[in-house]
Amino acid sequence: MSPREHVTGAIRTAAACGEPALVAYITAGFPSRERFRDHVRTLADSADVIEVGVPFTDPMADGVTIQRASLAALAQGVSLAWILEELSELRGIRAPLLLMSYLNPLLAFGVGRLAASAAAAGVAGFIVPDLPLDESSELRGALDERRIALVQMVTPVTEAERLAQLCASSEGFVYAVTMTGTTGRNVAVPAEVLAYLDRVRAIAPLPVCAGFGIRSRDQVERLRGHVDGVVVGSALVEVLERGEDPGAFLRVLRPR
Repeated sequence: MSPREHVTGAIRTAAACGEPALVAYITAGFPSRERFRDHVRTLADSADVIEVGVPFTDPMADGVTIQRASLAALAQGVSLAWILEELSELRGIRAPLLLMSYLNPLLAFGVGRLAASAAAAGVAGFIVPDLPLDESSELRGALDERRIALVQMVTPVTEAERLAQLCASSEGFVYAVTMTGTTGRNVAVPAEVLAYLDRVRAIAPLPVCAGFGIRSRDQVERLRGHVDGVVVGSALVEVLERGEDPGAFLRVLRPR
């Protein structure tokens, strides 16, 4: 099974049980560099996919929680090279690992060696919010050699033709942003959002995961049947910031 198929399969297997798959986001090195591997292991026990955020000075798609976490991680010296090295030391993690990174850290690392380093670290896919599909050929080509996924994001204002193009081009899953703006805000999941998610799911050949603002069991129940998975980000970062158990928080979102 290729890395990108591992992502797709993990989401589909979880969703087949009747509950949306859980994609758990963590900012690498936050709140503590020393506990990063432990946090990944803990999340792997309760989540179906783990999304590791690469800290960046200007995370334009993220709200104040992840901005704060990114700056704190950067102050501890967290870098993409460090993250890949730490992930390469992990063993026995069943959940596929994704890296969520803005483009600049990837370019600074070097696209030419990124795919090989990511594969060696067990990374199954990338999410790059500020990389337009039309400008992604270089990174996509490098990742294709290792069959590593490049996940595409769609939004409620994505036009129909572009939506079809993004869904057809995505790998691993389609990331359906539930709102315009930044992460972190609580989303009430109105009927128009469900209708939008149904449209995405109808044309996507891959699983569809909803993200931005997911932080409660009620939201997950509301989204059941409209998506294959949910991405939990800012709320989970806040749990770690408070020193609470992230596994317990995820188990509340999706009781087994």
